[in-house]
Amino acid sequence: MTSTPVANAAMHHYWNEVSGPRWVRVQDVIDRQIAPLGERALAAAQLSPGERVLDVGCGCGQTTLRAAAHVGEAGEVLGIDLSAPMLARARERAREMGVTNVRFEQADAQTASLPQHFDVLFSRFGVMFFDAPEAAFTNLRRALRSGGRLAFVCWQALTRNPWMLVPLTAVAPLVPLPAPPPPGAPGPFGFADAARVTRILEEAGFVDVGVESVEETLLVGPPDVNDAARFLVAMGPAAAALADAALTPEKQSQVEQAVRQAIEPYLTPDGVRMPSASWIVTALSPQE
Repeated sequence: MTSTPVANAAMHHYWNEVSGPRWVRVQDVIDRQIAPLGERALAAAQLSPGERVLDVGCGCGQTTLRAAAHVGEAGEVLGIDLSAPMLARARERAREMGVTNVRFEQADAQTASLPQHFDVLFSRFGVMFFDAPEAAFTNLRRALRSGGRLAFVCWQALTRNPWMLVPLTAVAPLVPLPAPPPPGAPGPFGFADAARVTRILEEAGFVDVGVESVEETLLVGPPDVNDAARFLVAMGPAAAALADAALTPEKQSQVEQAVRQAIEPYLTPDGVRMPSASWIVTALSPQE
């Protein structure tokens, strides 16, 4: 695969210098939380032994390794991501598990010169950050064989995801929140509008686009409610809102306590369980 320039410098910085290292530190917690949604997307991808899969925004590699198990030794999976720290963890996991039919490459999906032989294009929450999504998906479609399949999962709107909205609402009285990004801006909710997602894929040349709404209760953060509150303050929209707040230790404690109180109604014997809403998106590369 040929190395190419990064199209979105802001996201490259964010995933290498800001969020990527934090994500690696809590990778096991995040994987446990969103694994059910990744499994739904993998089921939609309908992977078969011997197939070649491109995992876009593969992060620390959980879905890449799961896809590798589906396609078996006769298949292969390439995971690409902007984040060098997350890719280093992904390679480490593959070595620990003895998985040999995977590769991981640092690449920007919008500009990377990719092999043009994949049967399936897959992503778990990795495609909402494109600076120019039409260009990115046009480039990715070229990597699919004729009739190849696309399957990914992305978040619906913030208002449909209490696991992110509740902590953000809890910290709002304590720190000034930045203005919300415009609809469709790169970020977790960049693909919240299903009609826009369909339009982007069709403009990129995909056909038979399908969007399925999935509502799933997620086990959020570590099992202890205090640890879960700290996790939600450190990751997600609440963390983004607090990034420039320069909190004193006292204010940090107040923020964590506010989030803890907000999530206590969702506490169960096995941890904090909160509602989520996402889209499972499927499409095909046209037959030539």
